[in-house]
Amino acid sequence: MATTAQFRNGRSSKRYQETPEQPRVEKGIGADDIRRLRRLSSIAALMDTAVVIPLTRFRLGADSVLGLVPGIGDAAGTLVSLYLVNEARRLGLPKDKLARMLTNVGIDFVGGAVPLLGDLFDAYFKSNKRNVDLVLDHFGVSRDDLGRSARRKPQRE
Repeated sequence: MATTAQFRNGRSSKRYQETPEQPRVEKGIGADDIRRLRRLSSIAALMDTAVVIPLTRFRLGADSVLGLVPGIGDAAGTLVSLYLVNEARRLGLPKDKLARMLTNVGIDFVGGAVPLLGDLFDAYFKSNKRNVDLVLDHFGVSRDDLGRSARRKPQRE
């Protein structure tokens, strides 16, 4: 339960509540779902933003590197993206959000298939990150909440 901050005169205010260490979740998901969301977030980070280019703030992921392999690179990246969409379906996302996710995957596949320019497109259009953001937004969970619950230590009685 959240505690309230005390003012100098001893009164408390609900306006200044401390946040609990557990993720704030609006749609009542369980610990197993939080683990799945954490896994989806880490896969998206690996695919889209795993490596920082030195002396810049630009990030590349495995999707950009796979796109360099002619023919099978974009298909392999798309298979990973479709895995994320399937996990979102299993988590219970509505069809309209799944359709938006599939649209992002399709744009990434078609844009990445263009020779040379597709490699630049893959570096800028991060469909996996967009898709995981859609999933997290649906459940009312932020990336910070996922990280916070991972660092949380079990309470002893």
